Amino acid sequence: MLMFRDRLRVVEIMNQMMQGFSNDELQKLADIVSKLPPPEPVSSGDAARLQAGRTIAEQNRCNFCHQTNYSGDRNVPRIAGQREDYLVKALREYKNNTRRGYDASMADVLYSVTDEQILDLAYFLARQR
Repeated sequence: MLMFRDRLRVVEIMNQMMQGFSNDELQKLADIVSKLPPPEPVSSGDAARLQAGRTIAEQNRCNFCHQTNYSGDRNVPRIAGQREDYLVKALREYKNNTRRGYDASMADVLYSVTDEQILDLAYFLARQR
């Protein structure tokens, strides 16, 4: 929300919604959002694609920053159970540097990851609890 407010991440509707929020108001909003239940993952899927995605996640140590269950921590977002199309979009944007994080680590991690691997990784993550 801070990145939207400060236009470090540009999604016009979100930038407009966060405009004028103080740091304290953003913290209160973040506290509310943090108490929401995690999304329900997509039902089970193709075993080969799940294994391919798991391998990519392990090779790129996604389970290090995003935790072993991909639930995230502090400014590292939860990626388990997120919508597959959202994950694909976000990963592609991190890879091509059109989406910014708090540092450049996502672009570095995704540098050698192919688009096919991004699809398998998103498939896997969308099905994690």
